[in-house]
Amino acid sequence: MIVIIIELKPRHLCLAVPPGTGDSKKKAIIEQWYRSELKQVIPSLIEKWEALLDVEVEQVFLQRMKTKWGSCDPKLRNIRLNTELAKKSSEFLEYVVVHEMTHLLEPTHNQKFIKLMDDFIPKWRFYRDELNRSLLVHEQWRY
Repeated sequence: MIVIIIELKPRHLCLAVPPGTGDSKKKAIIEQWYRSELKQVIPSLIEKWEALLDVEVEQVFLQRMKTKWGSCDPKLRNIRLNTELAKKSSEFLEYVVVHEMTHLLEPTHNQKFIKLMDDFIPKWRFYRDELNRSLLVHEQWRY
């Protein structure tokens, strides 16, 4: 039986794997762990905001994105979230979820969209600016 342990510490993530596990395998393990962490919290966020926004999300996709934190297809009622959000605090994840779900009410970033965001997440500009200042993908790992 292969034992893999992932432990989240205040400033780092500890990964215990069998000796000889290659870096690519370690990276895959960590990425899968982050994905599973998101899968645990996203359904309740979606459910909460579906009720508040009076919208319905058809599907949520998690994927690694290089250029954005999320996206929405209003016609299909699908949202996509960057798996890198698992590395951010819950407020940032919630902001991105609400941002994408708001596109189900207003597909563009017009004044109506801005008003809706102001109503739903008053600090949304702070979250947006902080995310835009941070790295989208962290590629340097020490194993």
